[in-house]
Amino acid sequence: MCDSESILKTASGATAQEPVIFNRDEISSFVSSFLRRRDIFLQASRQYGSPLYLVEESVLLERARQFTEVFYQALPDVRVYYAMKSNNHHLIVKTLVNAGLNLDVSSGLELQIALDSGAADIVFSGPGKTEKELTLAVENGDRTTVLIDSFGELELLQRIAAKKDTSIRAGVRLTTDINGLWRKFGIPLKDLSQFLDAAKHSNHVLIHGLQFHTSWNLDPYNQVDFIARLGNTLSKLTCEQRSIIEFIDIGGGFWPSQGEWVQSSNTAESHFSSAIKTSSTVTACHYKRHSTTIEEFARQIAKAVRTHLFPYVSCRICAEPGRWLCNDAMHLLLTVLDKKAKDLVITDAGTNAIGWERFETDYFPVINLSRPETIEHECYILGSLCTPHDVWGYSYWGKDIQPGDVLMIPTQGAYTYSLRQEFIKPLPAVVMLEKKCLRELD
Repeated sequence: MCDSESILKTASGATAQEPVIFNRDEISSFVSSFLRRRDIFLQASRQYGSPLYLVEESVLLERARQFTEVFYQALPDVRVYYAMKSNNHHLIVKTLVNAGLNLDVSSGLELQIALDSGAADIVFSGPGKTEKELTLAVENGDRTTVLIDSFGELELLQRIAAKKDTSIRAGVRLTTDINGLWRKFGIPLKDLSQFLDAAKHSNHVLIHGLQFHTSWNLDPYNQVDFIARLGNTLSKLTCEQRSIIEFIDIGGGFWPSQGEWVQSSNTAESHFSSAIKTSSTVTACHYKRHSTTIEEFARQIAKAVRTHLFPYVSCRICAEPGRWLCNDAMHLLLTVLDKKAKDLVITDAGTNAIGWERFETDYFPVINLSRPETIEHECYILGSLCTPHDVWGYSYWGKDIQPGDVLMIPTQGAYTYSLRQEFIKPLPAVVMLEKKCLRELD
């Protein structure tokens, strides 16, 4: 491939759902919503120290209520499972279980947390389940449904259940992309009939449903598209094969309605500059990829289910929201330790608290709670890890910034806490705000 073709390929890959410039009034309104409650956040920092994860119980419960209510209204029989991998803190899990949600787990570790939470209905998905993990599922088969990922896993599960002289309720995961890295998940649609025939001979594994999952869904297009493809496959199954399908799990990947906020470095222009090796820096502009409301997700998915699935099966529809439920419910508080220049400060929190170099590409406002103001100033907000990739942001909202100031990075509940890592610096404590009372969590 010549250089020009390589450049165009790199650039074109970056233009899918290209973000638009973020309306500054919208960001300002978002910042103001947290500044109105700054006294509560500052109290948490004074009482429990810094850095700190802060969980708002009321926000978590409200997101659970919104999601379940919308889907219950859209479809006749729905069951909601919280995807634990998005945030696996045991009290977040317990709070959602107490609110009536079920749990989706992807490992033996998560399964044990789910069992300890008292969840009565757990689905266990994911590739490469070990014999030990599947044994735990079989031993707790009264509460666990295994979503089988392959023919080999079917055979292993059958052996384990037979050895225990019991049976296990199960479903089968379907891959949504047979060409890319997503091939690692599930079986192709074309193999579903063969799988169901094989399962008939596995008398200790009782297949009752199907599951698929698409990710990073800013809109329902990928979910609706796969539902249509699945309906076509169902139409070709025998009546006996269709009769065993009691549930179809449409997975999760629902993006929060605030959309995806990105730095200028995560735009097509920046990717194109990198491809042709010209300089590309983060600018003061912020960008946004718009997402669909949960009401529109439910409406379009329900329409697709009625059109493509219900003509062939009468079953429950299951959903596995994770990010949508927990994203807005957890925030990070950190403190400025050192001001090395007018446009560079060091904080007491390292990005090991979120587990990845998120803010080199993603944008979230860094809010100075100590010097509140809805004005944004360019400044490198960096952590205290011994790596240059320890970045919280390239600007802050406030009047000024000085050592001792308490900063907030809001809505960091999804794929941050569960990705945290023991690297150089200790991890923050976790505090839950319960009905305006603060409580430190284990």
